[in-house]
Amino acid sequence: MFENLSERLQGTIKKLRGQAKITEENIADAMAEVRTALLEADVAVSVVKDLSENLKKAAIGKEVGQKLSPEQQFIKIVRDELTHLMGRENDSLNLNCQPPAVILMAGLQGSGKTTTCAKLAKRLLADKKKIAVVSTDVYRPAAIEQLKTLAEQVGVDFFPSQVNEKPSDIAKRALNDAKIKQYDVLMIDTAGRLHIDEEMMAEIKEIHAIVNPIETLFVVDSMTGQDAANTAKAFNDALPLTGTILTKIDGDARGGAALSIRHITGKPIKFIGIGEKIDALEAFHPDRIANRILGMGDILGIIEDIEHQVDQEKAEKLARKMARGKEFDLDDFREQLHQIQLIDMDKMLEKIPGLGNIPQEIKNQHLSVSKIKRQEAIILSMTMEERRNPDIIKGSRKRRIAAGCGLDVPEVNRLLKQFKEMQKQMKKFRGGKLARLLQGPGGAPMKMGTLPFKKR
Repeated sequence: MFENLSERLQGTIKKLRGQAKITEENIADAMAEVRTALLEADVAVSVVKDLSENLKKAAIGKEVGQKLSPEQQFIKIVRDELTHLMGRENDSLNLNCQPPAVILMAGLQGSGKTTTCAKLAKRLLADKKKIAVVSTDVYRPAAIEQLKTLAEQVGVDFFPSQVNEKPSDIAKRALNDAKIKQYDVLMIDTAGRLHIDEEMMAEIKEIHAIVNPIETLFVVDSMTGQDAANTAKAFNDALPLTGTILTKIDGDARGGAALSIRHITGKPIKFIGIGEKIDALEAFHPDRIANRILGMGDILGIIEDIEHQVDQEKAEKLARKMARGKEFDLDDFREQLHQIQLIDMDKMLEKIPGLGNIPQEIKNQHLSVSKIKRQEAIILSMTMEERRNPDIIKGSRKRRIAAGCGLDVPEVNRLLKQFKEMQKQMKKFRGGKLARLLQGPGGAPMKMGTLPFKKR
């Protein structure tokens, strides 16, 4: 997502290099290209007009300071305006009410409501919430079964419903059960249509009136571009929406929905779906998205991804081992390879400045999961003694290991060389060095994952 928009904006900004000041003359062509880039990204016309006027007003006459070139100054202005357009900062869920906090999911058919319901439930489980989900989509029996399956996968409770029931009756019964069984959160998945119609809106309004949700979230497929903003406006006119969730951000979406919805509805984008996996849901941070559009990356997002995906308990165990001065062995190396597999490297690279557009063949060559699995297979073909003391692995042992995992000796040699390099780096953190690194202010132990700076 944002790839074309990002390329166009970055190309436009580079044309300001060498200027001493941003003027109406030298910015005219840049502004025209910005408008074209936004329209190509399927941003709503009204939004393009307002954003262009704001950019021009903020940029023209701006003196270039000693530390910033006109190009850098314009980048800052564009970033600030994009961030303002998308909502300034992340709006988290508001669950501050008498339990159960009801979350109502609304949207058209095919937008990803049911999957998003499960993704959000999994995210809330991390906050130690007792959660139940229910489907009121009596028009598609498969939707009820899908939510039931996803609930089991996530580990939350599922309230059954039948196709011969009235949706409002299902919602009322689920709410009463949630109160009796003292759930913290009740999530209600509603029926959608292929397009907006009066019957669907009347039904969801009735459900809303019965359950009085603390959060009414509009789930929208970002692939629908400008239509997503128009649909959001229709739902917002019919329901008191509290926020939006954009799905399928990882697809070929051009970015128009993300840049239009907040401006048109006045409601924040709270989450974005970044893949099909059940944990592929991120909080929406406008400032970070603006940075990514302008090729500036999302370092905080990378840190959060690693903290979320890596097994912290195992990471701390290795840290304690190294702090005691123990040797980094091949079992430790295998565990690190396993942790790497848990990280979605494609998503990670998109957030690193300048690396988002690396060709897929290069990614496959260097970050291949199959390559990591082959390396794991080599280590598993070794004896415990060989894993603890790799120096004893010579010719005959290498041939036995290669035969055991179905690979050749050169691959065994490459793995041992890679291991030696990592072992050399790990030695730098043995004993007191790592202990000091893991100390927080005043010498107190610092938990793994603690950031050495504050989030903005």
